[in-house]
Amino acid sequence: MPRLVIAGLSGGSGKTIVSLGLLLASRQRGLSVRAFKKGPDYIDAAWLSWASGHPARNLDTYLMGFERTVKSFTLNGEPTGLNVIEGNRGLFDGLDARGTHSTAELAKALSAPVVLALNATKVTRTAAALVLGCQKLDPTLNIAGVILNQVSGRRHEQVLREAIEADCNLPVLGVIPRADLSALLPERHLGLVAPQEYGAREELRTSLVEIVGSRLDLEKLLTISRLAPSLAPSEMPCSASADGHGLKVGYICDTAFTFYYPENLEALETTGARLVPISALSATSLPEDLDALYIGGGFPETHGETLSANGAFLASLRSAADHGLPIYAECGGLMLLARSILWRGRRHPMAGALPLDVEVCAKPQGHGYSELLVDTPNAFFPLGTILRGHEFHYSRILPAGDLPATACAVRRGTGCFEGRDGILAGNVWASYTHLHAWATPEWAQGMLHAARRFAATVAPSIW
Repeated sequence: MPRLVIAGLSGGSGKTIVSLGLLLASRQRGLSVRAFKKGPDYIDAAWLSWASGHPARNLDTYLMGFERTVKSFTLNGEPTGLNVIEGNRGLFDGLDARGTHSTAELAKALSAPVVLALNATKVTRTAAALVLGCQKLDPTLNIAGVILNQVSGRRHEQVLREAIEADCNLPVLGVIPRADLSALLPERHLGLVAPQEYGAREELRTSLVEIVGSRLDLEKLLTISRLAPSLAPSEMPCSASADGHGLKVGYICDTAFTFYYPENLEALETTGARLVPISALSATSLPEDLDALYIGGGFPETHGETLSANGAFLASLRSAADHGLPIYAECGGLMLLARSILWRGRRHPMAGALPLDVEVCAKPQGHGYSELLVDTPNAFFPLGTILRGHEFHYSRILPAGDLPATACAVRRGTGCFEGRDGILAGNVWASYTHLHAWATPEWAQGMLHAARRFAATVAPSIW
């Protein structure tokens, strides 16, 4: 499986731009490509999906463990074309000072060559010192070359090339000129604007191929990728067994709610459950005969006016919760179920299925990996279950009266409030923690068991 890890010395080094340009240029050459994102990020993975033409998979050794991570790659990778794995943060940045669960560790687990994307703004030979430091810090890591980003001209390129090739004995595999690349990929409070909301994707495709893809040494990059050794597939199961036949599970999926790992939907679908996509922006009610509802994260605040105006749908959602429909909601889903969202001085009424209001703040209120201990009975998880996930949210729950019941003690992370996460209201579970089905095999099992119980006890079409 030909493969490359595109890594950087820090965030903002150009990893995403390089990865997208490489994928698009390879496809233009006629290659079949697949993309992967190191870590739990949804938005970078969505852009990689767009560039590759296939769902990008997240590879996260902290959440999934090394064996499942390697299995995900071997199961979903491209056998003969090109696999591009975009790193996150700096090459050796992990959970601690030893770089545990870093991009470097992932590259070694996958036996993948590393190509460093280096931001060369106002630097010459020092760039070689930085690259050499990476080589010396872990000599067992296969750093195979460098792609220079933000190069100001021919003279700048020449000095950088000579220094890196002489001092590091590495090839320069691409030179991307200085440009306002932020104009290509606009950002907002959670990072890049999601591709589903970006209207100029075709113009972006052309620009990325012209500015990035045409300036990569594609032949050398492909040659390096093909030198990666074979990987033995793992036999480890990736999801708990459950029977979903006859069950109908809805999930809210539109431009406001886009944060779904492909594995989560597949974990439900492969059991025989029927998945029903729903738009909270345009549907007038939930579909009839649902047995459970899954609401992922996204940006409900940027669509607050449209969501609030769809009162019929919000009333249907509230009625379904009141009648005991199992509803599993994460982050943006929690916000949709709240009474209201306060953002930039405007309050947008929401479904009111949860007795709380949320405010979107100017700074992150929770960011990083999380670990929860289920200590309260609920519709989805047995007591004692450990849930490993991640959170990244700018919203917070506004203090008002009694706090709602919760299912989990937060052992790592921020959660909802006072060291708790997993808000409970009947058969509703709403948390700030995002779960990955391969990291938490109990997730799909819990969803389907809750759906099965509901289907057996409640008459259909009650909302």
